[in-house]
Amino acid sequence: MNSAEYDCVIVGAGPAGLTASMYLGRFRLSVAVIDSGHSRAASIPKSRNQPGFPDGIGGADLLSRMRLHARRYGAEVHDGTVTGLSNAAGGFRARTADGKEFQSETLLLATGVANRRPRMPDDLHDQAVARGLIRYCPVCDGYEITDLPIAVIGTGEHGIQEATFLRAYTSEVTLIAPDTAHTFTTEQRRHLAESGIRVRNGPYSEFRLHEDAIEIYLPEESLRFASIYPALGSDIHSTLAADLGAAVSNEGCLQVDKHQRTSVPGLYAAGDVVLGLDQICHATGEGAVAATTIRNDLAVIRERLR
Repeated sequence: MNSAEYDCVIVGAGPAGLTASMYLGRFRLSVAVIDSGHSRAASIPKSRNQPGFPDGIGGADLLSRMRLHARRYGAEVHDGTVTGLSNAAGGFRARTADGKEFQSETLLLATGVANRRPRMPDDLHDQAVARGLIRYCPVCDGYEITDLPIAVIGTGEHGIQEATFLRAYTSEVTLIAPDTAHTFTTEQRRHLAESGIRVRNGPYSEFRLHEDAIEIYLPEESLRFASIYPALGSDIHSTLAADLGAAVSNEGCLQVDKHQRTSVPGLYAAGDVVLGLDQICHATGEGAVAATTIRNDLAVIRERLR
């Protein structure tokens, strides 16, 4: 079993974790980032709202650049999946699935979330995402579906909110129930009708990809769209924090103060695992705040020990 000691260990190598690691390296602190390889950002075909990239940049390319940036200032990026966290003398210990241990004075969780996918084969799903036929972020790329026919797979208030948001970009929005029939209230049905959002019941049984469209098969018809937005929620990767007793919200997000501190001293969180806007720019901002807080908190602790 291997072990190492750092000023900070970061769990998660998405935009938040990598930004924080670059800042910590520039603060001349020792930092290790543990990367499970499952950042949502990696699956983005092209982000067109990332400042500094007017022609857009793919998520994998952006993360590769961020890793290089972090390593330039001394951050270590290790491949591995953290399976447990525990308290250790003077800090924390992170254990990975391959038996490695990383010990640090502080710990930053940037573990993100995972989108809940529609029922379809993984290879078909990944191909559809790469081609923009399935999209998960209306805030990121609603602009790209302007005046095109699109569908939202979802129901209830969450599905209505996503369909309403996208209605600002196109008049052709269809809200499809993921399972059986929608069970909307009278007020919700009125809102959908007044907004011009079409409604279809499920369940869907199959998807087919065409050159410039995705086709979804319903019990009594098949429909083609330029893109489909699954509004099925997400799974928040905050369970590791339970090992340390960190407070979470009702949704499962890690609760932090305005400086990204959790309820556990020395434990910080940033990015989508914290309740907020699930955007790369927002995640990098939180990563920068967390890193600066870590640096300042460590300075105070070490001054007291003098």
